[in-house]
Amino acid sequence: MLFACFGITAGVADRANAADSPREVHGSADIFAAPGVALAWGVVRGTTEAATLVVVRIVADRDAFASMAAIGLDPFTQRQQLLLPMTPTAAGIDVRVPRAHFADFPRTELRLYGATNSTESGAPRLVVFYLGVPDTTPEFATEAALESYLVQRIARVRADTGSKTP
Repeated sequence: MLFACFGITAGVADRANAADSPREVHGSADIFAAPGVALAWGVVRGTTEAATLVVVRIVADRDAFASMAAIGLDPFTQRQQLLLPMTPTAAGIDVRVPRAHFADFPRTELRLYGATNSTESGAPRLVVFYLGVPDTTPEFATEAALESYLVQRIARVRADTGSKTP
């Protein structure tokens, strides 16, 4: 009987910890959509490789995700680089990073925080992570072409998923 009580207690504790831990999703393509969030990747070529930027546009429903942050990680040394500090979600947030950044910090984590207490506890509600720049990420010669693509790509994924938000 005593072992049964410990087993039930351990099971409840595991479920409570699972509820508190963020949902982590591996993004693999240049587009990602989940309830309340959509994102798209693009590259705008600079005059040199050092001036070439990778851009991730994140559009989130404020009711689902009140804020977000982004970090780059080196999975071998555990070094981190802040790419976007905690920012309230808006109509569209761009994370802009030089392409060379991915050589030193290949893992990118987009951390989305819920509207309630997850920002206070420090635990994101959703983490979408990538290992490098997705192979399917298109490149553009101008900022205007990139902007047009990101707007259209986000709108298309929202229409394909039947999502009214974001």
